[in-house]
Formats: sequence, C-alpha cells, structure tokens
Amino acid sequence: ATHYHELTDLSSTLERLANLNVSVKEWEDNVVFLHKIIEGSADKSYGIHVAKLAGVPRSVNERATEILAQLEATHGGGEIVVSAPSNPPDAQLSLFGNQEHPLLDDIREVDLNNLTPLKALMLLHQWQ
Repeated sequence: ATHYHELTDLSSTLERLANLNVSVKEWEDNVVFLHKIIEGSADKSYGIHVAKLAGVPRSVNERATEILAQLEATHGGGEIVVSAPSNPPDAQLSLFGNQEHPLLDDIREVDLNNLTPLKALMLLHQWQ
C-alpha cells in the first residue's frame, strides 16, 4: 500500500503542507494528464494508468486492476487480504532487463548524418 490517504490527511495537521495534484481528463478507459497543477488531493489513484503509459506488461496492469478493485470494494473495511494470481507467470521478469538485441549494434553503427532515404529503406528491409 502507498498510504496515500494517510499522507493526504497530514495537510490538516501540518501547517506548511499542501496537497496538489495534476489535473486529468478521463475518456473511456484512458486518462489524459493535462499538465496543470491544481490544489487538493486527487479523488482516485492513477498509478495503473501511469504504469500502462510507462510500458509495464499488460499482465501486471491487469493484476493491479484486480487488486485495486478489491481494495476499493472493501475501503475502510479493515485489513485487505490479496490472493495470489490465478495464473502466475511462467517466468520471473528480470529486474535489470534482458540482454540487448543483436540488431542494436547494427543500428548504432548507422551514420545518420550521411544516410539517404533510399539507404534507410534498404537497411530496414535488410533488418526485417
């Protein structure tokens, strides 16, 4: 848990603390961050939307959505017990990423300052 509500409640007891948040526009299942800072705490968490924008794997976001739904359903109802996922992943995701794709070396060697559009298309065709 992030203890979000406990942190936002601190503004009522700490004189120099103020809650601010980024204004958002929700549309269907998407969230657009409006790059506008407004006073007050956010009315809900947008962490899952941010994770989606950051490229977190779909299975992780789906699991987070399940947990969030459970938390919201029992808000204020005491301790939350989160069960294990119904189909755990076959392999643990690496914390530091996988080995680089061998094609990256070829891409890095391309002299972009002297690359013609035709040569770029030929390279793309070669790398397919």
